[in-house]
Amino acid sequence: MERETMPVDWDDVSYVISSQYRIGALERLSEGPTTPSRIAADTDKGIAHISRALQGLRERGLVELLVSEDRRKGRVYGITEQGEQVWEEIESEELATTG
Repeated sequence: MERETMPVDWDDVSYVISSQYRIGALERLSEGPTTPSRIAADTDKGIAHISRALQGLRERGLVELLVSEDRRKGRVYGITEQGEQVWEEIESEELATTG
């Protein structure tokens, strides 16, 4: 039985692919939950840019904070189901041009 999936929001796809930082953050989170500093290290991008990208992705419901809101250090983020759908679409259409 096939899982019913919601149609992809192309505004979300466009939002992600318009920034290398958002692409890097969502790609890394598609592999599993992690911290902004780990994403920055894994993608070789600045922590300030990654933090801002995560904030925007979170506002759109593509990623979520997995720890208490009042934690300032050691924040762990994860990708949401919506975020996974958007990332799968970006990958299948080869829209992620990193570099």
